[in-house]
Amino acid sequence: MHDFPLSGRRRLETVSDTQDFAEELGKHLEAGDVVILSGPVGAGKTTFTQGLARGLGVKGRVTSPTFIIAREHASLSDGPALIHVDAYRLIDGEAGNAVGMLDSLDLETELEQAVIVAEWGGGLIERISENYLVIEFDRRTAWEQDAQSQARILSWQWVEGT
Repeated sequence: MHDFPLSGRRRLETVSDTQDFAEELGKHLEAGDVVILSGPVGAGKTTFTQGLARGLGVKGRVTSPTFIIAREHASLSDGPALIHVDAYRLIDGEAGNAVGMLDSLDLETELEQAVIVAEWGGGLIERISENYLVIEFDRRTAWEQDAQSQARILSWQWVEGT
């Protein structure tokens, strides 16, 4: 993340813009990085992850991991793998159960060789790393300005623990 802004906000007008921005970010991520994607259904979290995967240079088609909870995409080179997690299934129940399910994924071990991207991960995925990037997806603001808009506004902030 050394050459990528640690925080910011950007309006992305199209799916392609979203994927291009994510690809740019993906080129700066390293094994051990955790990215938490937050936003409503249909905001573009999986679309964003597709671009991130291009930037990381991983193989496999990136789709929502909703029904399998986590999907791993191996690197096509010597870069980190991508582990794409849908934490909604983890948090859709009791908090203690969510922590147990998270532990069963053993993401801490995978973190040494992968970038972890978690949709709906806020409040849970932070347990695996003191440092993480939170990306908020906002489609409402653009829609309120123009009901035909497909734009999304992304705000990001790198959080560093103590």
